[in-house]
Amino acid sequence: MTLQFKWHRAGQGPDLVLIHGWGMNVGVWQDVIRQLSPHYCVHWCDLPGYGDNATVVATSLNDIVVQLLAQAPVKAVWLGWSLGGIIASQVALTAPQRVTQLITVASSPCFMSRTDWTGIQPRVLANFQTQLVTDFALTIERFLVLQALGSRTAKEDIRQLKAAVLSRPQPQLAALTLGLELLETVDLRQSLTALSQPWLRLYGRLDALVPIKTEPVLSAQYPQSQRYIFTDASHAPFMSHLDEFITVIKTFMD
Repeated sequence: MTLQFKWHRAGQGPDLVLIHGWGMNVGVWQDVIRQLSPHYCVHWCDLPGYGDNATVVATSLNDIVVQLLAQAPVKAVWLGWSLGGIIASQVALTAPQRVTQLITVASSPCFMSRTDWTGIQPRVLANFQTQLVTDFALTIERFLVLQALGSRTAKEDIRQLKAAVLSRPQPQLAALTLGLELLETVDLRQSLTALSQPWLRLYGRLDALVPIKTEPVLSAQYPQSQRYIFTDASHAPFMSHLDEFITVIKTFMD
């Protein structure tokens, strides 16, 4: 199965791996790759069931991690956006010797709202799950709107995200379903206290999916980590605030 897995690479220098989020694909990284590849060796791939890897099957978070590690650089900085942040974090926990630094973007160790945690309401993910079966395109469109909600550049953010997503083959329903299941069930809050690598957490202050009110809690729980908040950004700061995003990444990596 891993033999079918397709990776892409551009640039020279320290290795940097980019992991996209739920319902998306590697198209979202095009501007980031263009700006970072002159400075680093950037590696990116579609997750199992998405884009170039639509025929690759994964059935769990660990399954995804194993498939990524099979062909990923021996040592690299791992950057994950949204659900990709959960995946990159699990890679760092599973194979710490392979991850030199961790960067999570608009992500959370626990996406779902719980009695002791502010997150996505269960009905939101339940609605997405129901809608997926009947109308994939509409479900993704609604998710894109939710990602841009609050951003001053919301219309442009949605346009860019939609263009990136539609530029590649649609993901498999099974992959989308697994992603929603991971968003609903994964809770790495306690596990990540053991993380030893330098860790940068990036947030959009206006993010409707990752409430900024959880950030102080995470800063207290992970004193070894750093955080940066994009004041006017929502869930996709690498699109709405590209230049600022690149500066922050380069400062951390260098």
